[in-house]
Amino acid sequence: MMFWYGNGMSGWGYVLMTVGMVLFWGLVIFGVVALVRYLARSSQRPEGLGAPRPTPEQVLAERFARGEIDEQEYRSRLATLRGSPQSASGS
Repeated sequence: MMFWYGNGMSGWGYVLMTVGMVLFWGLVIFGVVALVRYLARSSQRPEGLGAPRPTPEQVLAERFARGEIDEQEYRSRLATLRGSPQSASGS
């Protein structure tokens, strides 16, 4: 054997082999986990369909619930959305 030198690998050879093996299996496991998560996420939701958008009446009700608008403004805007004009007296 022409290129054989010594009794085999030295201590650093074993260290590098161990580190390389740990990195290899770490990358393999990371790749499998990433693939499973990607496939699970894409199968939960069909393409083109996100979360359903709230209707304008729901948005108005949420604003009223948060206190951004008062009752008079809520009723006025709700009547406008529903297409029935509301009188100026507020009734």
